[in-house]
Amino acid sequence: MRFRYGTDIGLKREENQDAVRCEYFGHNVLAVVCDGMGGERAGKEASALAIEEFFQRFSADYKESLSDEDIRKLLISSISAANSVIYTRARFDFKNFGMGTTCVAAFVNKKTAFIANVGDSRAYLITDTGLVKITTDHNVASVLFEQGKITEEEMEVHPQKHMLVRAVGVEKTVLTDTFMLDYEDKISLLLCSDGLSGYCSDDEIYSVILNSDFDDVADELIKLALRKGGRDNVTVAVISD
Repeated sequence: MRFRYGTDIGLKREENQDAVRCEYFGHNVLAVVCDGMGGERAGKEASALAIEEFFQRFSADYKESLSDEDIRKLLISSISAANSVIYTRARFDFKNFGMGTTCVAAFVNKKTAFIANVGDSRAYLITDTGLVKITTDHNVASVLFEQGKITEEEMEVHPQKHMLVRAVGVEKTVLTDTFMLDYEDKISLLLCSDGLSGYCSDDEIYSVILNSDFDDVADELIKLALRKGGRDNVTVAVISD
């Protein structure tokens, strides 16, 4: 199992409020991408806190003997731990009012990929024919699509596609989506903030992955986002066996 990751401030923002971290747990991989939000430096602090608390909780409770269901629950509890820390920090410091972050995490062992997400940072399965989106965006546009009020095409360009309805740290508790993908021979995943998925099509992203050496894939995906205008921070993590 191998991974590559990277983050960039982009061309329009004054600071990078994204955060990313990937680590090995034995032969397994844990990757987390967060996209912070909030005034002043609150977004940057929220994403950094989320990454730190997530890995701290996961590392403390992870064991090789955990069942699939235990791993799924550990991903949820790790996001919940991050949620509590950020929520508490915001309540005790007015300048951090409204701080929060997205979070998408993937833990991949030799037979299963476990995905957890809150917000609109995405996880994709990279297949031989293209990208398959695993996660659901927790934003207004996605809600309208699920209600049948707009089409999928309209959802991708909707003016409220960046308005989140769920984020880490905004409420006292948070609901986390989870997914489990069993595989036999190989698996490849992409995690990214909306600085990539919000401005580049799935076909454009897949073309870059397909035509890049693995060592360069994170950098090449970031370059794609910058070529498309770099209007947001952009963060990616690619996992492959």
